[in-house]
Amino acid sequence: MKKTLKRTFRVSKYVIYKETLVDYKEHFWSFLGAFFGIGIIAFIQSHTLSATENIFLIGSFGASSVLIYGAIQSPLAQPRNLVGGHVISALVGVTVYKIVPDIIWLSAPLAVAFSIVLMQYTKTLHPPGGATALIAVSSTGKIPELGFWYVLSPVLTGCIILLIVALFFNNITPNRSYPTHTRFRKLLKKKHEHTHKMKSKKL
Repeated sequence: MKKTLKRTFRVSKYVIYKETLVDYKEHFWSFLGAFFGIGIIAFIQSHTLSATENIFLIGSFGASSVLIYGAIQSPLAQPRNLVGGHVISALVGVTVYKIVPDIIWLSAPLAVAFSIVLMQYTKTLHPPGGATALIAVSSTGKIPELGFWYVLSPVLTGCIILLIVALFFNNITPNRSYPTHTRFRKLLKKKHEHTHKMKSKKL
C-alpha cells in the first residue's frame, strides 16, 4: 500500500511539474484544443438546439477540458476516464434523482459520493464526473425532464466530441502524445517517423 501511494505521489509530482513548465508552443495547442472542443459543443447548442431549449453544454465539460487539453499526461485525463467517468456519474445522478427527487440535501451528496466510488471501482476516476452527477440532481428545467437521455446527450455525445478534438490537437506535434497508453504511443511514433521520412525524400 505504501509503495503504491509513493509511486502515485511521484507520478503526480512529475505530471504537475511537466504540465506547468513554460512552453508557449504547448500552451498554444492546449488553447486551440479547448477552444475547438468547447466551441463545437457550444455551437451545436446555440445554432441547432436553441429552438428546442435542449441542453448540450454542461459545466463539467469545462473542467474536463482543463485535464484533456492542459494536463494530457495525467492518468485522470485519459479517454477511459473521460468517457467512463462522465457516463457512470451521469447514470448515478439520474438514478439518485429518480429515487429522491425533492430532497436536495440528500440527493446531492448521494449522487457525488456514489459516482466517486463507482469511478474508483471501474478505474475511470475523472474529477469532473462528480459535477456531472451533481448537475443531474441539482438542475432545474430541461435536464430533469431528460431522465436517462441525459446520459446519452449531452453527456456521452459531448464527451465524444471533446475526445475527438483532443486526439487531434494532442497529437499534432511529435512532442505531444495522447492517450498515454504504450501501444498508442508506439503507433504514433511510427507515424511521425514515417512522415519525417517522406518529407526528407521530398527535400
